[in-house]
Amino acid sequence: MYFTGFADEASADLDIQIKVTRELGWQDIESRNVQVEGFPAGMIHDIPDEAFERGVEKLEEAGVRVNCFGSGIANWGKKIDEPGDSSLEMARRCIPRMKRLGTRLVRIMSFAVRDGDDQMEQERFQRVKTIHRMFADEGMTAVHENCMNYGGMGWPFTLKLIENVPGLKLVFDTGNPVFSDDRSGPKPYKKQSAWEFYEHVREHVVYVHIKDGRWSPELKKAVYCYPGEGEGDVRRIVKDLLGRGYEGGLSMEPHMGKVFHDAASGHSLNAEQIYIEYGRKMMRMVEDIRAELKQEDLQSAGS
Repeated sequence: MYFTGFADEASADLDIQIKVTRELGWQDIESRNVQVEGFPAGMIHDIPDEAFERGVEKLEEAGVRVNCFGSGIANWGKKIDEPGDSSLEMARRCIPRMKRLGTRLVRIMSFAVRDGDDQMEQERFQRVKTIHRMFADEGMTAVHENCMNYGGMGWPFTLKLIENVPGLKLVFDTGNPVFSDDRSGPKPYKKQSAWEFYEHVREHVVYVHIKDGRWSPELKKAVYCYPGEGEGDVRRIVKDLLGRGYEGGLSMEPHMGKVFHDAASGHSLNAEQIYIEYGRKMMRMVEDIRAELKQEDLQSAGS
């Protein structure tokens, strides 16, 4: 098991992303938004070739890897009733850059949720199947996230997606169920349970985003917090993962200093410190869980 994170939540500046990663003692970044000196910020699959190559040099010099592309492929900004060319173009841009960096994981989604009951499922399945195959043919793994998309409407929708896209793997986000309606139940929709969602899909999970928070009915949005302090069942899920021998990544996505897809969230003056403290709290949690699992094994062996 290894630690990584969306270091753009500390800063878009790649130098700062590298700095906070090394300060945590980690070797990996899940790259999403990045700014290389002399160039404007942008998604790693969209920045100019010259900026990308300079970024590669910086990462190599620092001994930091990009373990996953946090791409915008088929995300909540892409409608299923519109042409899917933009997501295919993103995938085509990702592949050579992933090869250049030695990256094997890429985060994808399953297009925005439509109003009403008709989610154009067959069209979604075919498009996700095409995207999945593009990466699989190159020896790469596209991991679907339970975010604001079809698969994120509830665990039955994720399982239906997996059933119709053979070989599809998941990145499970612990915090997304906190603010997501459970569209598998009747109206008015209740919010999802992170544990319930995870429990039904865990056999397909190869990567995990660590996010936590509480739903505020008054504010009508999630209020994010450090891991283990919210309703994302972070500790319970991570303990189950480690108890099952999980060897994938735990990727930090605090949403406390900055929410990537919410322009109104701004940037906390303490964004770097929040990211570092978030990572340290998660490392301490994992250390405690491992000690707990070891003690439980000893007790089991002695009984």
